[in-house]
Amino acid sequence: MDKDKIDYYRRLGLKITPQRLAILEYLEGNTSHPTAEDIYRHVSEKFPSMSFATVYNTLEALKEKGLITELNIEGGRKRFDPNPQPHHHFVCTKCGKIIDICKSLDLKIQNFDQMGLIIEKFQIFFYGRCSKCK
Repeated sequence: MDKDKIDYYRRLGLKITPQRLAILEYLEGNTSHPTAEDIYRHVSEKFPSMSFATVYNTLEALKEKGLITELNIEGGRKRFDPNPQPHHHFVCTKCGKIIDICKSLDLKIQNFDQMGLIIEKFQIFFYGRCSKCK
């Protein structure tokens, strides 16, 4: 990871350790929406003494800073998306693959203001079969 990126994370108030750098590098550009366990398995190959708590705490810190989004798609199993920009997801019901959908949707939701509700953000999950499973 280049020095500018490391400086950026430091300016955000993140403590940078070699283990955290490895987690950040694994997440950068990763579109597989990995679980904490996936990240731990990958990074612990390079850092065998690293604990799962290090991964979890790093993910929580990144989430608090708005750098990743937590996805709750499979019940209790959390996945993490390193693309914090607003977008939606397609989930293959056969193989479980998750695909980013970066199209804007024009939703007409009526009566929210009458109910006293304010939408701050939303995310839609589409379920079906991917091109390999159809």
